[in-house]
Order: sequence, then C-alpha cells, then structure tokens
Amino acid sequence: MNDWIKKAVFYHIYPLGLCGAPRQNDFSSAPQDRICRLQEWAVHIRKCGFTALYLGPVFESGSHGYDTSDYFTVDRRLGTRESLAAACSAFKKEGIRIVFDAVFNHVGRDFWAFRDLREKGQASAYKSWFKSVDFSRASPCGDPFGYATWQGHSSLVKLDLANPEVKKHLFDAAGQWIRDYDIDGLRMDAADCMDKSFLGELAARCRALKPDFWVMGEVIHGNYADWANPRCIDSVTNYHAYKGLYSSFNDGNFFEIAFTLQQQSGAGGTCRHTPLYNFADNHDVNRIASTLLIGT
Repeated sequence: MNDWIKKAVFYHIYPLGLCGAPRQNDFSSAPQDRICRLQEWAVHIRKCGFTALYLGPVFESGSHGYDTSDYFTVDRRLGTRESLAAACSAFKKEGIRIVFDAVFNHVGRDFWAFRDLREKGQASAYKSWFKSVDFSRASPCGDPFGYATWQGHSSLVKLDLANPEVKKHLFDAAGQWIRDYDIDGLRMDAADCMDKSFLGELAARCRALKPDFWVMGEVIHGNYADWANPRCIDSVTNYHAYKGLYSSFNDGNFFEIAFTLQQQSGAGGTCRHTPLYNFADNHDVNRIASTLLIGT
C-alpha cells in the first residue's frame, strides 16, 4: 500500500455543482473558466487538515459529468486544460494529493464514437466499442439498435472494456491526466460493474507512469477483497460501514458500526488485510450534515 494513502484524509468536491456550471452542456459555447474558483479553496482545505482531494468529473459531458462525451477535453462549462492544470497546481502547492473521478464503465450518448454509431449504424467502425449492440431491436431513445446500459439508463452507454481499441483509448486518457495534471490517483466510477482484469491492467499502466499511484473503485455490495487486492485495484468504497457511521450516532447505539467493523477487520474478518475507503458521505447519498439528527 502506498505510504501517502495510509493516513490520507479526503475532501470531496463535485466541481460542476460547486462552480455553478449550467446543468446541460450545449457543446457550442466557448469554455468558461469556472474551475479556477477551486484555487480559492486550496489553503482552507489544507488548514482543515485534509491531505487529498477527490475531484468529481471534469471532462466534457452532456449533463452531470458521468455521461462523458470526450475524455481528453475539459468540460467547457468548467474551463480549459490550462485552467484545470492551474487549479490542480494550487492544491499540489499546499501538499494536497489529487484524485480524479474516472468514468470508464460507460459514456454518454454524445460520446464521439457513439455519435458515429448513431449516424452510420452497422457501417460504423465503432460499433464494437459498445456492449451488446443489437440491430434486431430499437433502443428506448429511438435508435435502430439496442445496446447495454448502466442499470437501465439509456443515457449511459456501456463500453466494451474487452475491446483492445477501447482499452487503449481509456489507458491513453488516464496517462494524459497523469502527465498534464500530475494526479495521484483515480476513483473508478461503477467499478463493481467492470471487468476486474481491465481494472488491474489500468492500475498497472498508471503505476508504470507514477509508482505511488492509487486506484480506488466504487463498489457497493459483495466481498470488497474481490476488488481490493494485488491483481486488481488498491481500495474500494466502504458502503458496508457508511450507514453504520451515521445511524449509530442517530440511534445512540454503536452496536451496528461495531458489528460491521468487527466483521470486516476483526479476527477472521472478510477485509482484515484490505484497505478500504471509509467515508461519511459522497455525491450519491445525503450529506452527513443533513443526515445526522443533531439537537433533535
């Protein structure tokens, strides 16, 4: 396990929200350097005792950031490569490590290769980039073909991570992020839906560029040790403990969190030697300040 991560305390920012970006990307407006506002937070976050920043999606997407249209271009609602690099540099100067949100399981319908498929159909050179493309049925969006999605959301098109061209495209993107923004890690969105061999190869590629690079995956259910191991990635989100953290306080009964931690890390625990990413909240759940029943 990398030395820097052992005592890392993360601050999580969802930049499209914090920076006041429009909800929808028109894909035509000139870039607006909203992400430069993050620089104002660097000193404050360091003084609060945080040592790492987990930064939500920053690359071109249609709406919420998890519907990527281009992995190599900064979202025009946030700014440019230069403004993102300046924001990252401000945090690095304060000794704060940077972890990017990597959305590699799926893309948005505006992803350039999927647009090509929509325009050219079976003649598209990119039809094999996506899982379960089926020209015998129509999609809910009116396309003359069906395709696999993330949890049934037709706006989120599942990539075929076994396709060598797809893998190269994603590995190249991660490599560019390391070189251009000096990031220290990736948080893999929807890691529990991804092939573990792909995750392991991605982690190895990143460590070849930066030996102390850290890869953490979003995993909700199951045995976390199946993902967080030397053959796959370094850590996963500890959703098993997440609820126990706040409900034990709200109920005035710490049995739930004690039971969870014992089951995970006690003698014979399922994750006894697995470093987990423990969190109080994130962008997918209520913020902890709204969840804790303080003073009621």
